[in-house]
Amino acid sequence: MTILAVETSCDDTCAAVLSDESRVLSSIVSSQVALHELYGGIVPELASRRHCENIRWVVEEALTEADLGLEDIDAVCVTRGPGLVGSLLVGVAYAKSLAYARKIPLIGVNHVEGHLLSPMLTNPNLDFPFIGLVVSGGHTSLYLAKAWHDYELLGRTIDDAAGEAFDKVARMLELGFPGGPVIEKRARSGNPEAVKLPRAWLAKDSLDFSFSGLKTAVRTAIERQGGLSSDNDNATFVNDLAASFQEAVTAVLLRKTLLAAERHQVENVAFAGGVSCNGYLRQRMSNAAQAQGLNFFLAPPQFCTDNGAMIALVGQRRLAAGLYDDLSLNPSSRLPL
Repeated sequence: MTILAVETSCDDTCAAVLSDESRVLSSIVSSQVALHELYGGIVPELASRRHCENIRWVVEEALTEADLGLEDIDAVCVTRGPGLVGSLLVGVAYAKSLAYARKIPLIGVNHVEGHLLSPMLTNPNLDFPFIGLVVSGGHTSLYLAKAWHDYELLGRTIDDAAGEAFDKVARMLELGFPGGPVIEKRARSGNPEAVKLPRAWLAKDSLDFSFSGLKTAVRTAIERQGGLSSDNDNATFVNDLAASFQEAVTAVLLRKTLLAAERHQVENVAFAGGVSCNGYLRQRMSNAAQAQGLNFFLAPPQFCTDNGAMIALVGQRRLAAGLYDDLSLNPSSRLPL
């Protein structure tokens, strides 16, 4: 069946079309970065208003790129949570209207499940069971994926998500928003061992994450430098601190992912979510997994950040399993997986 998917969980308005062979026929993303960078972070009210403005043309563009019309769509799926509730409402309402008008099935999808399974879009060899690390602005979680719709949460952040930490550290370093890409860029010219920063391992053998203390350590390092005033030559220091912060995050994500694979005797490891676009992280994770004899899977960058294709993939599988919804479907900002 040909699936249309809508994704509006945060600040990107997304739509995609997936063929019955799970081939991506189109994937359109309208970014709001230019809108929110003025405020140094995402403003929920502005995000939902912009979704209202964008969603119709984004869906139309997805259909046009797929060379299809609404009459060719067999089902519509939509992110129902977790996320910003105002943003989610826009996508859910639009998808419900399409399902009602066309009299086709409606499928609500968990946003985190979409990220977790996104490497399957381009890696047909990825099979269950696997350890899935989902790292984004709102989520940092480790899962044991046993089968479709059967996941065990192994660990998660107890404070900030890794992507959120990237954004906040970038703000401290006066690098702008979003933080992930700019920190990665500055880190290329820095020394990851130049600034000693902590790694939060938590309790022995814990698979949970914590980045709050790391943020505090970055702020302390800036204060010891005398701040980032124009009187100081900040370029080398900022590059070194960016590299050291990036390495500290990488070290924790890496060790806990490998520990999860060893503990559950799983050979397949998948890395997903917006932070998995980070080239340094991708390379370090890939090298370490291969050194341990593990099979490592990534989605290409366009399917790491929020997108409709990953929602369509999950929606297609839910529909095949008879897991679809009626028009009473409502979004949930804290939807567990």
